[in-house]
Amino acid sequence: MTSPADPPIGGGSGEGGKLKLLAVTACPTGIAHTYMAAEKLSQAAESLGVDMKVETQGSIGAENVLTDNDVRQADGIIIAADKDVDRSRFAGKRVLSVGVSEGISRPEQLIEQVRSAPVHGGGTGGGAAGESAATGGGGSGGGRERSVAYKALMNGVSYMIPFVVVGGLLIAISLSLGGHTDPKGGLVIPDDSFWMHVNQIGTIGFTLMVPILSGYIAYAIGDRPALVPGMIGGWIANTGELYDSKAGAGFIGAIVTGFLAGYLVLWIKKVKVPKFVQPIMPIIVIPIIATTALGLFFIYVIGKPISWVFEHLTSWLSGMTGTSAILLGAILGLMIAFDMGGPVNKTAFLFGAGLIATGNQTVMGMCAAAIPVMPLGQGLATLLRKRLYSEQERETGLASLFMGFFGISEGAIPFAAARPAQVIPANMLGGAVAGAIAGMASVKDAVPHGGPIVAVLGAVGGVPMFFVAIAIGSVVTALTTVTLVDLSERKRRGAPVVEAPGGHGGLGGPEPVLAGAGATANGATAAAGSSQGPDRATQKQPAAPGPSEDEQTGEVLSGYLTRQTVKVQLAAGDKEAAIREMAALLASTGRVNDVEELVRTALRREAQGTTGLGEEIAIPHAKTDAVDSPLVGFARSPEGVEWGSLDGTKAKLIFMISVPEAAAGDEHLRILALLSRKLMDTGFRERLEAAPDDAAVLDVLREVQ
Repeated sequence: MTSPADPPIGGGSGEGGKLKLLAVTACPTGIAHTYMAAEKLSQAAESLGVDMKVETQGSIGAENVLTDNDVRQADGIIIAADKDVDRSRFAGKRVLSVGVSEGISRPEQLIEQVRSAPVHGGGTGGGAAGESAATGGGGSGGGRERSVAYKALMNGVSYMIPFVVVGGLLIAISLSLGGHTDPKGGLVIPDDSFWMHVNQIGTIGFTLMVPILSGYIAYAIGDRPALVPGMIGGWIANTGELYDSKAGAGFIGAIVTGFLAGYLVLWIKKVKVPKFVQPIMPIIVIPIIATTALGLFFIYVIGKPISWVFEHLTSWLSGMTGTSAILLGAILGLMIAFDMGGPVNKTAFLFGAGLIATGNQTVMGMCAAAIPVMPLGQGLATLLRKRLYSEQERETGLASLFMGFFGISEGAIPFAAARPAQVIPANMLGGAVAGAIAGMASVKDAVPHGGPIVAVLGAVGGVPMFFVAIAIGSVVTALTTVTLVDLSERKRRGAPVVEAPGGHGGLGGPEPVLAGAGATANGATAAAGSSQGPDRATQKQPAAPGPSEDEQTGEVLSGYLTRQTVKVQLAAGDKEAAIREMAALLASTGRVNDVEELVRTALRREAQGTTGLGEEIAIPHAKTDAVDSPLVGFARSPEGVEWGSLDGTKAKLIFMISVPEAAAGDEHLRILALLSRKLMDTGFRERLEAAPDDAAVLDVLREVQ
């Protein structure tokens, strides 16, 4: 495609001959940096005489959305984002794609560079991989963007989660309310009953789960033409009958077909075809070729090894029945936990189920103890280390716990698909422990099903040790998971970063502790003090007297920040000391029930990545029940505190924000967005620095409203 001539600054197609640019800013959690980048780009455009409109894709939704007319009149588009942004609407326009931090640190250079940026091909093609190539990737230094493969995997997982949750919960409810044990059929629901219909609806959700994972991985790579081959490929991968296997390839096979479909479509797109064929390529030619090629490849090439594995594992297990029960239980637990529905899992399960008819119920007892360990362990992990998980992951974790009780191991699949290198080994270790304990205790299971539900319904012999095996295995899985995930995140963040990702669907890593802090299960607003709050505060922190009428009139930022939480001169000389001093400042309100826990939470957030935003600003924050209600503190440091900011400046203006786990709504996120934007105003910062006392500081901060 021939590129148009580079328009000079100040001589574009906008009104009055101005260069007209558009921008989109987005960070993984959509909090501070989304709005800071938007403000910086707007300020730079104004100083250069450029007409610019900026769309922000933040945690509170897309704002200032770009219209078709905006795009049509634009001379170029700057995308400053650390997550996927739909570029299809920018077809035929110059598009410069960089990390969100570059929108903050060098907006003027981006405005200059967009004039010579590549022209986006657009159309229906271009997914994550294509667009990365088309726009030159993340630009210099702005990359902290995840790899294309990672984003594609997260895309698939995020679309799969609702199917896992809905399908799993419907199956669990139907089994608990309408099922009974049957030695020949496990947990059985009467045919044509109401609960059988509920179960069938849930089964449909589970059936679609794997193709959805595969399809949306492919979609993220190859865009719409890859969706059909990805979904059909996932269906084939999960249907072992198509390649003479008693078990499908499960979610691991779906990941394989998703990537194969996506990159196959990208390769086909590169083939030059006559112009008259081009219009039907994305809707007919590419999907048909890619679907046929991928389907046949899986059936004839990949499927045969899967069938071979299934058959030989079964023979191998048959030869082990006379060995140590502990060893056999550990091996069965490893296999059950490995692929959760794939050939390895099904081999162990069917092996145990087949022996029930011979009178050997101990092998199924080993399997039954291992089956719930994965969902229970992963759900427990989200409760043990909430900061490592996004809001969506924590909600999935609760559903996973529920599914684990009913022996639905698929509840752990979203976690295993998102972090296979950390979650699968943790699952296998916990499964092995549970299976070994069940084998050692000669636990028996009379039905081909697992989980606590079979014990509740009377199908298990040796119930106490059965529950001990499940509990220990689940705890091992949870502790191993959080350890491996934490180590992985620390390794990935070897260099300081500003915000930890998590998210568009977020299952890829810890988010900043403020992200999603407003959500509760029922959306109810938390009270200013919890039922434990006053007592705990009395024990650990003397309660301060209530604010006077004068102090009440001095509340700003929705009352989160008051004269009590303002300090015009911070004494601390380093980051940890500053956080401790700020925590003590917040504690003066009497609404902090555990100062040390508040400090620890804030420091853990800093370990994930600096909250130094540059421009001599830092906004440390903590999401913890160490506070009884949202609090904001502000302090100035005349000398500045080294905070690891991207621009190398020391923090002189420090805001500390803390919210309880149960704080409802997203008001604090909106305030953070407003605060981040306002802090990009040089005049505002100067007034804040020059304010002589706390009352004057509050007067300046009222401008944020």
